[in-house]
Amino acid sequence: MTTARLVVVLGYSDDRVEGLHEICAARLRRAERETGANDVVLLSGWARDRSPTSEAELMARSWNARCGRLVIDESARSTLGNVVRAAALVRDLSVREVVLVTSCWHGRRAAALLRAVLRGSSATVTLAVTDERASPGSTLRELVCWPLVPFAGFAARKR
Repeated sequence: MTTARLVVVLGYSDDRVEGLHEICAARLRRAERETGANDVVLLSGWARDRSPTSEAELMARSWNARCGRLVIDESARSTLGNVVRAAALVRDLSVREVVLVTSCWHGRRAAALLRAVLRGSSATVTLAVTDERASPGSTLRELVCWPLVPFAGFAARKR
């Protein structure tokens, strides 16, 4: 069993910005401050249609901290996909502590999803957030997605 933590960094992008989005960069910088030399870091995010490079790969290219291992997940296309992959890694590595890094406006829902998917494991989830303000679109998306959290978590555990 490992004593290292898993630091999970959720990607962010939109169709208007090429390269690493400033919101994603802020999440990455926060993760670098949270990460210890033995921690495993999961960078999670997909490549949007117009971009040949995934959010996870862009984050990996910009990563500037020591860690035990850097894992890139380019397959997750949603917050649920992010946390399902993170939960699988928690189980594979027998990690007891997960640090979830995202934006303040996204953190509560993302952490609730991760805790739901990890239900039954001994892993604890700590939330580390950035402080940028939510856009009206982000706020609306969070409001729409919140009622789906219990169902999404249940469905993910059944996979």
